[in-house]
Amino acid sequence: MRIGEIAALVGVTTRAIRHYHHVGLLPEPERRANGYRAYTVRDAVLLARVRRLTELGLSLDEVRDVLADDAGRELADVLAELDADLARQEAEIHERRRRLAVLLAAPPGEVEPVSPALAALLARAPETGSVTARKDREHLELLDATGEGEGVYALLAPLAADPAVLALYERLDELHGAAVDDPRIPALARDLVAAVPDEVFAGIPADGGPVAPGFKEALLAEYSPAQAEVVRRVMEAFMERGRG
Repeated sequence: MRIGEIAALVGVTTRAIRHYHHVGLLPEPERRANGYRAYTVRDAVLLARVRRLTELGLSLDEVRDVLADDAGRELADVLAELDADLARQEAEIHERRRRLAVLLAAPPGEVEPVSPALAALLARAPETGSVTARKDREHLELLDATGEGEGVYALLAPLAADPAVLALYERLDELHGAAVDDPRIPALARDLVAAVPDEVFAGIPADGGPVAPGFKEALLAEYSPAQAEVVRRVMEAFMERGRG
C-alpha cells in the first residue's frame, strides 16, 4: 500500500502519517525501486492503534509509551491516568458552570465574577468614587484569580467597612499630579501602614511571597509618581513588618 492508500484505509491524513514518521512514533517502511513507501498490513494495524489512542486523548508521548515493547507503561495504567485527568477537568467545568449560572441568574450589575469570599468582602465596602479605591478592588480581583486570597479576606473585612479608610484613599487621590517629594507623602504612607491590622502583616512571608517577575513595577506604574511613592513605601513597610 502507498501512503495515500493506508491513510484512506485507517482514516487519517497523509500529513499525520508523515508526522508520526518524523517523531519516531511509526516506523518508516522501506521504499520500492520507484521511490514510494510500501506499507504492510502490520503498518495499518499499528497506525489504527495510534489513531484509537490519540482519539482517547493520549499525547503522542503517551502513545509511544503504550506502543513500546519494553519500558513503556501498560495501556491500562495510561488509560487510568487519562480517566483521572478527565475527571478533574469535568469537576472544574462543573464549578465554572455553577458560577456562570449564578451570574446569569442575577440582574445585570448585581454580581461580579469573583469568589464568594471576595464578594462578601466587597459587599462590606461603602460606595465611593475614589480612583485609588477602585484600583485596590481590581488588585483584589487579580489576587482572587490566583486563588491566594481566601485567608486574607476575613482579615480585611474590618478595613472594608471602616469610613476612615475611605479618607485615606481620598488623600491618595489628591496626590495625583503631585511631585515625588510632596511633603504629604511620608505621613500618608505611615497612616496607611498603621491602618492595616497586625494579623494581615503576620500573614505576609518574609520574602514577600511568590510574585511574578515585573509585577511590582507594573503595579507602581498604574499610579502617578507621587502616589507610586506612597505605595512603594507601604509595600516596603509591609515586607519589613512581615519579617518582624
